[in-house]
Amino acid sequence: MKVVLQRVSKANVVINDQQVASIKQGFLLLVGIVAEDTQEDIDWLVRKVCNLRIFNDANHVMNNSLVDCEGDVLVVSQFTLHASTKKGNRPSYIKAAKPAVAIPIYQNFVDRLSIAIGKKVQTGVFGADMKVTLLNDGPVTLIIDSKDKS
Repeated sequence: MKVVLQRVSKANVVINDQQVASIKQGFLLLVGIVAEDTQEDIDWLVRKVCNLRIFNDANHVMNNSLVDCEGDVLVVSQFTLHASTKKGNRPSYIKAAKPAVAIPIYQNFVDRLSIAIGKKVQTGVFGADMKVTLLNDGPVTLIIDSKDKS
């Protein structure tokens, strides 16, 4: 699994001019899934996301985690994170998992994350044409790949 994590002051998802999700301070997570992803990848990413110390403490030092600051989370599926741009000018998405494989992994990730932070995780709609708006705080943006654990 690959995640682009953005620390945000707020973020939302709109589909067909209707807002379907909205958060305040926390993380916007763009999540890409490959067929080889496992429960181990999900659990590792949930721990990593919840415990990254990238929120400011009272001294304005990035020392607090999402859990520490009781932040919100918005998860958006993003198959394009696994695009290959090696050949030509049209990206290949062959590495991205097909919906039949990706949707259960995506939902499991959202469910585990919700349990870990003790509140509902907001989501976009898997496979939908979404308009994502965010106010990146910092800006702080990290790319995390569960296949690069070492």
